Amino acid sequence: MGSAKTIKLAERRVFSQSFKPLYQEGMGLVEQAAEYLDGKGRAEAKKLSRTAATLYAAESMRLTTRLMQVASWLLLQRAANSGEMTRDQVASEKSKVRLDTASAHDEAIGWAELPADFLDLVTRSLRLQALVRRMDEEIYGNAFTDAPPAVRRANPVSDQISLLNTAFARG
Repeated sequence: MGSAKTIKLAERRVFSQSFKPLYQEGMGLVEQAAEYLDGKGRAEAKKLSRTAATLYAAESMRLTTRLMQVASWLLLQRAANSGEMTRDQVASEKSKVRLDTASAHDEAIGWAELPADFLDLVTRSLRLQALVRRMDEEIYGNAFTDAPPAVRRANPVSDQISLLNTAFARG
């Protein structure tokens, strides 16, 4: 039973005026993160222990990557919504967008030292990425089946390798 033409709520949301609040939320979060990382976050990071500072640097990179990918997806949807691009063009371009940037977990060494405002940005970015990913899967199909979910992973070895890579990349 059921119609051959199922209404996809996510698609309806993206390709209508109700997309505007989601777009504004995403771009607002990008702006808030940039302001924090360039201002208050920079000052707070200097007060962290070496381990926490390394974790902060790694998470900052993940945060900015996650937000830039989400912003790219939102901009593509806005272009389709305004008629600047066709849905096929968007589908082709969005294949370059990754909506699976993970985060360390709250048991990672140094996590408890990270500033509350920074952790709030990380949490909000993960929540937004999950929402955008669900919408993307509903609209365009499940293209991320082979990618890991963007949740905080509990893998101490991976976390340590990430910390070491970040520490030695800093020079």
